[in-house]
Amino acid sequence: MPFAFATLRPMAVLLPLALIAPIAHAQAAFTDLTTIDREVATFTGKSIGQAGGATLPVDRRLRLAACLAPLSVNWRSASRDTVVVSCPDPGSWRLFVPVRAVEGAAVSVARGEVVSIAVVGEGFTVSQSGEAMDSGAIGDWIRVRGLRDGTPKGEPIRARITRPGEVEVPLRE
Repeated sequence: MPFAFATLRPMAVLLPLALIAPIAHAQAAFTDLTTIDREVATFTGKSIGQAGGATLPVDRRLRLAACLAPLSVNWRSASRDTVVVSCPDPGSWRLFVPVRAVEGAAVSVARGEVVSIAVVGEGFTVSQSGEAMDSGAIGDWIRVRGLRDGTPKGEPIRARITRPGEVEVPLRE
């Protein structure tokens, strides 16, 4: 019996290592976020921060699975306020990149303005007061921060301007 135990022991160690190696390799394979920024700039014809270009670079904390096929880049809607970047691989990811309003568009929310922030989900809406950290027109995505006791509190979040003085945070696109 000791002989069988000694024979199984190395196998018991090698099997978990064989299972861990592909997982570790898969976790290291992410899409280069700079490539996404470059694809959006090429698609819009404008650099990040310019009118008509991406509002901000893609959040560097994202870890998107590596894409085997070329990225797909399209406008989300006819208003051209958001670019959709997606990986066409089966079961992969989709990313929405807000675009800065073209200059000359009417400003609906000014930086520093108190706005109503509506968080909208399936079958409910919750609102609170907040402060706009950016200016923008209807349809633009801006940063806002909630107000508590008349002072800004918490981390900024992204919200879409729906009308003057009002922004919306959809819980599901």
